[in-house]
Amino acid sequence: MPYEWTTRVDPDQTSLTLRPYRSLPLRGFVLFIAATALMLLLPLLILVGTALLWGILPFIILVVSGTWWAFRRNYRDGALTETLTLSAERMTLVRRTPDGAEQHWEANPYWVAVKLYPTGGPVQQYLTLKGDGREVELGRFLTEAERQRLAGDLRQRLAALR
Repeated sequence: MPYEWTTRVDPDQTSLTLRPYRSLPLRGFVLFIAATALMLLLPLLILVGTALLWGILPFIILVVSGTWWAFRRNYRDGALTETLTLSAERMTLVRRTPDGAEQHWEANPYWVAVKLYPTGGPVQQYLTLKGDGREVELGRFLTEAERQRLAGDLRQRLAALR
C-alpha cells in the first residue's frame, strides 16, 4: 500500500505517509539491466572480429544506457513523499519533492474539509484538503480507488477528532 497510518509517541497524534508505489525494487532494476545487456550482447558473439560488430555495438550501448537512464529517472521521481500529521489542535501536510524542496500546509482540523472531485481535476477522483483559506491536493500519484479509500479514512479520522 502506498500510504500508511502510524501513531506517534503522543497517542492523540497520528501520521499519514504517502509515497508513489514502486513495483520494481533497486535489486530488480540491477538484474533487469544486466539481463538486458546480456541478451543484447549474446547475439554479437558471432560478430566478434568483424567490422559489423563496431557498427552495431554503439546502438546496443545506446539502448542499455537509455533504459538505465529511464529507470533511474523513474526512481528519482518516485522519491516524492507527503506526510500528513493529524492531532486535535493542528493538521499539517508536508510535501517533499524529489529535489528536496518542501511545501507546508497547516490548518485547524475542525475546519478542514476533505474534498473528492470525481471529474474536473487533473486526475479522476481528485483528492484535496480545504482549510485555513487554502485548498491543497493530496496523493495525486495514488490510484482512483486508493484516493477514494483515503478520503473515507480521512473523513472518519477528522470526525473522530471533532
